Amino acid sequence: MLPTFMPVATQAAIKGLTAEQVESLGVSLILNNTYHLNLRPGLEVLKAAGGAHKFQGWKQNLLTVGLVVKTRYYIDPEESISIQHTIGADIIMQLDDVVSSLTTGPRVREAMERSVRWLDRCIVHHESSGKKDTQNLFAIVQGGLDLELRDQCLDEMIKRKDGVAGFAIGGLSGGEEKGMQHQALSTHIILKDVFMADVFWRIIKRCTDKLPEDRPRYSMGIGFAEDLLVCVALGVDMVWRNFSLGGASHILLERQTAYFRHVRLDLESH
Repeated sequence: MLPTFMPVATQAAIKGLTAEQVESLGVSLILNNTYHLNLRPGLEVLKAAGGAHKFQGWKQNLLTVGLVVKTRYYIDPEESISIQHTIGADIIMQLDDVVSSLTTGPRVREAMERSVRWLDRCIVHHESSGKKDTQNLFAIVQGGLDLELRDQCLDEMIKRKDGVAGFAIGGLSGGEEKGMQHQALSTHIILKDVFMADVFWRIIKRCTDKLPEDRPRYSMGIGFAEDLLVCVALGVDMVWRNFSLGGASHILLERQTAYFRHVRLDLESH
């Protein structure tokens, strides 16, 4: 059911909570980190356990954040998809070239164009593996804070719509301006035009305006709790926020999921 909030279980566990406790809060989708699961416990352990769902005792849906190319760990698009196939997530992400959202110049274009090329390779490998009917591949829109580059990336990835089950908005929440949403929030209404001066929201809105409505739209990584609701108001369907739960994990997660139940009901009533 959309929109939805995804708690982060980086290494196949949400700190302080069992899988049963998380499910009892109405959570139907959690996030694992492909990079960390590939390192520990590793693919052989996950295979022996029957996949990440069984390894962590999770009966609902699972999304894996795609691998990022790191200096000490090279990976190509095909291997990134194969690793996620082994993990067994319901939603898997393409391999993309990620740069800081504050990066400018030719490196941003390079990363965007490479992400499009890598999407093609991910689609081919995913379809040839026979996993397309059981695991859903998402594309990741890049382009930094440059609206022209975002538009180019959106156009290219929308052309590949038939090869993907959804679209993610990547490359944000890296220090760019996003402050006016606090002035725009009220109890029931979010005034969209107020915060369009902030570059984060301009990028989110440009992406959600152009992305097809018949595919889920996922904003990768959120900073403040208020950002979750503003993203939904702008047309985002899936969000996650990585924050420390600590000893109050059950209370905080319950409040977050209750927030989204309220948002869903509010949207359905209009």
